[in-house]
Amino acid sequence: MLAAPKNLAGVRRDVLASLVVFLVALPLCVGVAVASGVPAELGLITGIVGGLVAGALPGSSLQVSGPAAGMTVLVLEAVTEFGLGALGVLVLATGLLQVALGALRFGRWFRAISVAVVQGMLAGIGLVLLLGQLYTMAGRAQPHSGPAKLAGLPRLAARIATDRASLTAFAVGALTIAVLVLWRRLPAWARTVPAPLAAVALATAVTAAAGLRIAHVEVQGLLRAVQPPGADDFGALAGPAVLGTVLAFTLIASAESLFSAAAVDRMHRGPRTDYDKELIAQGVGNTVCGALGALPMTAVIVRSAANVQAGARTSLSRILHGVWLLLFAALLPAAIGVIPLAALAGVLVHAGTKLIPVKEIRPLWREHRGEAVVLAVTATAILVTNLFEGVLLGLVLAVVKTAWETSHLHVDVRTAADGLLTVTLTGSATFLRLPRVLEALEALPKERPVELDLSPLRHLDHACRTALDTWAARQGATVKGVPIGAASGNADGVRG
Repeated sequence: MLAAPKNLAGVRRDVLASLVVFLVALPLCVGVAVASGVPAELGLITGIVGGLVAGALPGSSLQVSGPAAGMTVLVLEAVTEFGLGALGVLVLATGLLQVALGALRFGRWFRAISVAVVQGMLAGIGLVLLLGQLYTMAGRAQPHSGPAKLAGLPRLAARIATDRASLTAFAVGALTIAVLVLWRRLPAWARTVPAPLAAVALATAVTAAAGLRIAHVEVQGLLRAVQPPGADDFGALAGPAVLGTVLAFTLIASAESLFSAAAVDRMHRGPRTDYDKELIAQGVGNTVCGALGALPMTAVIVRSAANVQAGARTSLSRILHGVWLLLFAALLPAAIGVIPLAALAGVLVHAGTKLIPVKEIRPLWREHRGEAVVLAVTATAILVTNLFEGVLLGLVLAVVKTAWETSHLHVDVRTAADGLLTVTLTGSATFLRLPRVLEALEALPKERPVELDLSPLRHLDHACRTALDTWAARQGATVKGVPIGAASGNADGVRG
């Protein structure tokens, strides 16, 4: 529920913060929609729902929701494969699943996802977004796959160098990126205007003043853009490919929202996030977005950080930002149509580069090499295959890495004065370490008596227990001690 500011000063701070967030969100909502292959107005609808619906629900009081660059690649793939009409069904199903997961208190478990997988996911999305929007900056249609985007870069560069229209559009996008990069170096009073808005406004003004003939955003009106899913669209949910896309939407939207909430909590001293309630709020918002046929919604760190830095104290600021988006979409829809596509592509190229954790990769490689490998494999797999398969591979690799690291096993062989060999196993004996254990045991002298001491083990799985029992029975060895919780095995012929 809406938490009311305690005084007029608090109301004033929230109103001013909401205006800042609105100015940040406006170009991003439009840009994400265009990059996702849907009408620009659908991005504004998702931003409006993120403010008015998710913003009014409990969970995280200061983070702001709307369409996210991190979902662009997956949405574009879904629209390309299933059509625009199916988007509402996908988002609606995602929202209902998020509500169910939040009600079952799964929100906290999304925080257990490997950070390397999440960083790899964002890096992969950033790479695909960056490569794809370079084509849009030049006024060209982008290839559908990541490898094709990479392979087409030399041809794209040649086209920009030889075709005046492509060069003009690319220059507008490059101007937008330059403003975004240099904006932080301006005096504080100038930076009161959000960088994305300033960059898009300047690119739009230059394009209009110079009479440049480049593509602009197509406008069809807010009400015409609303396309609730029909009965035929719901039939598509029976397909495994659609269900996989819904799971991908749910995983990525939920993880991004809850990781954003954790980051926002570190920025302020107000109430902490209730992750289960926040997941329900995101689910309700996505359910509404799906019913309207709009883009999926997540909490967005850029808008959330702007909200906190602008002095917001309560959820009033994020609700009002939705109000301003609604008023703009209803009263000034034609203003969207003057924005050059190349400028929005420039904003998303900049956003894509910020998703790639370049500064973190080198220290991560030095200190946690396995985590760096998981990050790189996840990002590469997303670029080469698709978002869902890349994230799935990253999760599997993270689990395998963790299993390998936690199954440390030390084999110690000591010889007593009477010639008895005592083999002591310390750590966790799992199937992953079984080849090493058997190699050490089979290298022991055949004619010497052997005592196998398992008592220091923290864990002994069924595969290891069976193999060790079999070896001890064959060698006539004595087995000493079995860790608590070890799988039972056939100990015929084994003394202990």
